[in-house]
Formats: sequence, C-alpha cells, structure tokens
Amino acid sequence: MADSARAAKLAQRIKVVVAQALGKVVKDPRVEAITVTDARVTNDLQHATIYYTVLGEDEAKTDAAVALEKSKGVLRKEVGRNLTVRLTPTLEFVADEIPVNASNLEALLRVAKAKDAEVAALAQGKDFAGEADPYKHDEEEEDA
Repeated sequence: MADSARAAKLAQRIKVVVAQALGKVVKDPRVEAITVTDARVTNDLQHATIYYTVLGEDEAKTDAAVALEKSKGVLRKEVGRNLTVRLTPTLEFVADEIPVNASNLEALLRVAKAKDAEVAALAQGKDFAGEADPYKHDEEEEDA
C-alpha cells in the first residue's frame, strides 16, 4: 500500500500529463476548451479522478464530457508512458463544480452586503431604545 504523499505527487504528475495530452495528443476539437483543475489518486495508486472545467454553455460541457470519455484510452496510454509506476491507474473524469459554487457564493455575499448597507442606513442617526450599554459593570455594583 502506497502512502498518501506518493499518491499526491502522482496525482499532480497525472494532472500535468493529461493537460498536456489534451493539447497535443488528442485531436478532438471539443477538448480545446477544457481546463484540468485537479487530480486525485487513491492510496493504492490504481484509480485516478481528474477534475476539469469547460468554458462555454451546457452544450459545450456535454460535448467535452463525451470527448473525454471517447479519448480516455489515449489519455491513459499517455499517462502510462510518462509515469514510472508498475500499473497505470484507470482514469475517471469529473466536471469540477467549484467555479459554479463560487459564483453562487459570491452572489449570496453581494446580497448580504447590500442588506448590511440597508440596515446601516436605517440605523444612522438613531438612538438606543434603552441605555447605550445595558450591562452592569463592577463600578455600579460597588456604588449600590
């Protein structure tokens, strides 16, 4: 069983090899807009999951997924040729959802910032309903 540090190094190497192979070896025009974002390898070095993003609309994303599935064998051959491991890991391609999630989070943060500004505008020039500091302090207890 390999350690996780070796698996992480192998994953980074696979990421680079697959990205280069998509640009040079695979002749399918549908893979031109693909960016390899991450790769993960299991600790036994048998399976690699490669995360990717695609520029474009939903149709471009589905075309890219089909093209990756079709060229999986060629990419695995390139990975095997460029790695020094006994067995070449199987490749699995997964669309990376981090950019979509990040844009959703940014939209939520913009809404929260607008609401905070709205509350600050309403609070400007207003006084407290009671005292400014409603908590008892040590000085007040000594006086009583």
